[in-house]
Amino acid sequence: MPGTRKLGRKTAHRMSMLRGLVTYLLENEKLETTYTRAKEISALAEKMITLAKTGEDNLAAYRTALSFITKKEVARKLFHTLGARYANVTGGYTQIYKLGPRRGDGAEMALIRLTPAAPAEET
Repeated sequence: MPGTRKLGRKTAHRMSMLRGLVTYLLENEKLETTYTRAKEISALAEKMITLAKTGEDNLAAYRTALSFITKKEVARKLFHTLGARYANVTGGYTQIYKLGPRRGDGAEMALIRLTPAAPAEET
């Protein structure tokens, strides 16, 4: 991914950390972390949700998501619950709220959460 933040880690460690954070976000639907990590997590989580919107019966998409997400239960939740929740939404599945500086080192903290699904519009 060109233009990604390195977050002070080598590629393998960075991807492992991001995989864990995305899994935690999809499992609990909110996560408190640093602002720069939240921005990276947001992009990856939105890609996973877009992948889940293809449907529960798309085995290739399920396996692609499972290769990134570290827990099978979270992959099931992604495809059965979250994919259906955002079926009529075209993007913007996450929200980032700035919380202020962390006490120890002054790093900018943020809360990232999944947006509540908008009700389907009837025409």
